[in-house]
Amino acid sequence: MNTTQSPRVALFITCLVDLFRPSVGFAALKLLTQAGCQVDVPTTQTCCGQPAYNNGDVADTEAIAKNLITACQSYDYVVAPSGSCAGMLRHHYLELFQNDPEWQEKARQFASKCYELISFLVDVRGVTNVNAKFAHSVTYHDSCSGLRELNVKQQPRTLLNSVKGLTLTEMPDCEVCCGFGGTFCIKYPDISTRMVSDKVVDIQNTQAETLLAGDLGCLLNMTGRLSRLNVPVQAYHVAEVLADMTENVPAIGKK
Repeated sequence: MNTTQSPRVALFITCLVDLFRPSVGFAALKLLTQAGCQVDVPTTQTCCGQPAYNNGDVADTEAIAKNLITACQSYDYVVAPSGSCAGMLRHHYLELFQNDPEWQEKARQFASKCYELISFLVDVRGVTNVNAKFAHSVTYHDSCSGLRELNVKQQPRTLLNSVKGLTLTEMPDCEVCCGFGGTFCIKYPDISTRMVSDKVVDIQNTQAETLLAGDLGCLLNMTGRLSRLNVPVQAYHVAEVLADMTENVPAIGKK
């Protein structure tokens, strides 16, 4: 591993960022560069494989994983602006190759350098403040995979506390699932709708102007429900606020 002050980082964009919110990828690039990293976006990357894996398609998941492991072999770190995708890379690739010693060892080496974006900035690069301003009240949703698989909890709050003008109000049950859960919301729509409706009530109770989170899937789910219920709360991926990009990027779901 590169021990210099400028580690080489492979930025894993994620499917949702690529297809629905490219600005999150640019925010991640800006934050990583400001943290002294040399950042590349491997062009052969695709999905992390989580949708296929969660639905039992092991063969396709293995092919996806092997492609990504190979593409990122020369980098010091692999960083994703998503706890869900980072959790897949860091934990579930090891499970995937448990009967293949050669690839399990490659997956182990790969997993050891995979991080969620905000965790990487704080825990690896030692970032404690950012040069950003956001003169709004916000509340923060802890996404399940980031919280439970990667222990991402205090890191985003540490950096948000350094944003000029920002006021953070914690919502009740901020650690409770929003109901997205990848394909969970498709398999169990009634349960998912009830969960996200409860989350909307929690958001409203904070009286915050803005909802933040570190996973785009959760944000798309919650903003969709907020819109359908005509609740006037805007939303951003936390990286967009930390990268000071909100003046040039509309809130999620807004044009």
